[in-house]
Amino acid sequence: MIQNKYDSQATHKSLSNALPSTSSNLSLKKLSYLSTSIVFALSILANTAQADTTGAEDYRAPTAVDASAPIAALSKLTSIDDAKSLKVTVPTIQEFKTKAGVPVMFVQTTALPIVDVDLRFNAGSARDGSISKDGFGIANMTATMLEQGSKSLDEDAFTRAVETLGINLGSSAYKDMFIVSLRSLSDDKHLLPAVDLMTQMVSEPTFNDEVLARNKSRLLVGLQQQKQDPGSLASIAFDKALYGSHPYAHPSVGTLESVPTIQKQQLIDFKNRYLVAANASIAMTGNLTLVQAKKLAEDITIKLSAGQAAADLPEPKPLTKSQHIHIPFPSTQTTVLMGQLGSKRATNPTAQQQQTNFAVGNEVMAGGDFNARLMTEIRQNLGYTYGISGSMNPMLARGPYQIGFSTRNDKARAAIDASLAVIDDTLEKGVTQDEIRLTKDNLKNSFPMGFASNAGINGLLGMMNFYQLPNTYLADYVNRIDQVTLSGVNKTLRDTLNPDNFLIVTVGQDDPWKGIEATTKTTK
Repeated sequence: MIQNKYDSQATHKSLSNALPSTSSNLSLKKLSYLSTSIVFALSILANTAQADTTGAEDYRAPTAVDASAPIAALSKLTSIDDAKSLKVTVPTIQEFKTKAGVPVMFVQTTALPIVDVDLRFNAGSARDGSISKDGFGIANMTATMLEQGSKSLDEDAFTRAVETLGINLGSSAYKDMFIVSLRSLSDDKHLLPAVDLMTQMVSEPTFNDEVLARNKSRLLVGLQQQKQDPGSLASIAFDKALYGSHPYAHPSVGTLESVPTIQKQQLIDFKNRYLVAANASIAMTGNLTLVQAKKLAEDITIKLSAGQAAADLPEPKPLTKSQHIHIPFPSTQTTVLMGQLGSKRATNPTAQQQQTNFAVGNEVMAGGDFNARLMTEIRQNLGYTYGISGSMNPMLARGPYQIGFSTRNDKARAAIDASLAVIDDTLEKGVTQDEIRLTKDNLKNSFPMGFASNAGINGLLGMMNFYQLPNTYLADYVNRIDQVTLSGVNKTLRDTLNPDNFLIVTVGQDDPWKGIEATTKTTK
């Protein structure tokens, strides 16, 4: 089956822009085209703070509380007085390079007999145009077909080998990156043949013509179905309008016009140009010694061509004025996606601190929980939507900042205006010290959840290695949170966001910009 690849590279809500996606679901096969805005919203809502439940039961006499004021009662819970400060021990990261010069980050974990490996290339769909002008979907199709046979094994034999070993082995293409991922038991009986299959995928794919034709037919059906998903329509239109001629403008899976033109030679050219040692990095987590990890990394990369590193992507240009796009769609609700050009992945301490400042401020304003200002006003007070949230998605070049929600058709304009009013009020008056304190505590307390599993650790390692971040990046995270100040947060929010120039995309029955007067603010 064809594996759909999604553009979302976003992440644990609790770590927001300071930490990215763990990519723990890279090997999942999906049969329908979920919209990136839905994926975005689900990822925002996925994480919650984890309470510290350790410690002995409190046998002191119960304290009388006012049942009519349950929030105030919290201050009378004497057990809270015994709570200890959270102490976080981040995984120990070991770094080395293979003989081919591929950088590796490795974390040894012995609790489970499992090994997770991510082989990442600077080779996402942003590179499609370098292979063929308007060749949208080449990277995605290459990733799909790596799983569908090698020179030694045809498609059926390759699939049987994967299933017999009981491993997870897959490949995915996103805007920035191309990932080949493996999860296997750590004993030689399973791991060695699993690595052999992984190297066959990358070095000896067949790109069978009949399989390619079948893939294109299935993908075209999916792209037609995508037209029935308002979230997908909004996301595609948003990227196209925000990025214009930039490589981030087109969907990673391709388009109805581009997919039929994809040829076998283009997949070969993409593989030979970008799936090379000079363009690669490895993350490895599991039940291995350092010696075993080094041997494994050599086995994975030994057949890779040396090649050349990919050129830097151009920087997109921000919009200079607000733009409204409406897509007619027969629905009782209107899907809204608004935002602007955001930031690129920070690689130096000063920029990382700025991104952490923004992450804290944005959590107060547009986080997915019910304490966020947008959620409180637009959902709770006004009743316009079940949920609204926004996040930054930094990439190699400047990624998007997006806020998304759905509402009744007749409330779309009012909900948009009310949302912009909340943003304007936040930028003008700033967030409060109490909001900052609670958000910092929440982020620090939920931080360990990012590396609570092998897959979580390996996803973070893969991100760090891909963006060439130091191995102290995780260890410094809590310190960056502690360095966040009220003035720093408010200044960063004002310096980053410009709602007067927001791009606003709506998909629904009625155009919110026609025949309805603004209820809160007139957008430009």
